[in-house]
Amino acid sequence: MKVAIITDKPRVKYLPTEEALMEDKQKSKTVDDLKRVLSKEFKCIDLVLDHNLIDNIKRERVDLAFNLCNGILGESRLSQLPAILEYAGIPYTGSSPLGHGLAYNKIFSCKIFKESGIPTPEFTYVYTLDDIDKINLKFPILIKPKDEGSSRGIQEDSLVFDEGSLVRKVREDLEIYNPPIMLTEYIEGREFTVGVLGNGSNVSVLPILEIDFSNIPDHLNKFYSFEVKFKYEDETIYHIPARLKEATRKKVENTAIRAFKSLGLKDYARVDIRLKDEIPYVLEINSLPGLDKDHSDICKMANASGIGYEGLIMKIVNSAMKRYN
Repeated sequence: MKVAIITDKPRVKYLPTEEALMEDKQKSKTVDDLKRVLSKEFKCIDLVLDHNLIDNIKRERVDLAFNLCNGILGESRLSQLPAILEYAGIPYTGSSPLGHGLAYNKIFSCKIFKESGIPTPEFTYVYTLDDIDKINLKFPILIKPKDEGSSRGIQEDSLVFDEGSLVRKVREDLEIYNPPIMLTEYIEGREFTVGVLGNGSNVSVLPILEIDFSNIPDHLNKFYSFEVKFKYEDETIYHIPARLKEATRKKVENTAIRAFKSLGLKDYARVDIRLKDEIPYVLEINSLPGLDKDHSDICKMANASGIGYEGLIMKIVNSAMKRYN
């Protein structure tokens, strides 16, 4: 069996920010990590998503594509590779074009959570600065792109406490990211992330990871911003398993699984949750979470579970293989 790891061309040309530079560097490392694991069981190559991809896949006689593509441009870029592979009849890991599209657009996913009775913060969205006059949210408000992942576009100044700061940050984001820009009420509480694996009735969770900001410098806000995630990782405390009572742990796990299933996700994902008054609020779902062996949260959870990085990667592959018989 031959597996092709498929990733994007560098994105920094299209999004010239520090987040894009780090994303490109991390993705290159992840490809190397994956090849070391997959090469133990399969013939393994890596390919880039470009206009020649399908021809290259067929020429190489690839049996399964391992999807690492966030896409480069467009509001549905996370769905682009799965759509291409489905059209060509090539099996792949991870969620479908629809599942990725719903998860990647946080506005759509949060609407589904609300319709499904899954707690999520109050939210709205704005296309222009004029729309700000119509919003009805309580401060503090968290401002974020509707279609980015890995904390891209969520910096320290994305949490605002007054209208002046709100206008300034929305103006800045509208110049960089696809409108509309999402605004959510900030949930003051403990933060968790939950790795979900599997499909259908065979869905399980990894040990819950609690993100503890108590050692973060006082001048920073206590939430998982880009700065905290990538610049203060050594000061961030990760509790795995999370410090939760049994009943609360089950509530968080069940909420994560319900959120995963509500979007029709496949094989694996990571659900971000804030806990307030014993209510788990789903912030968002990353349907294609990072697989950097040394830094990604889902890899930390896999290590804590005992399956380790190699076990996580093989579970993802085996889950996809079962879906395709």
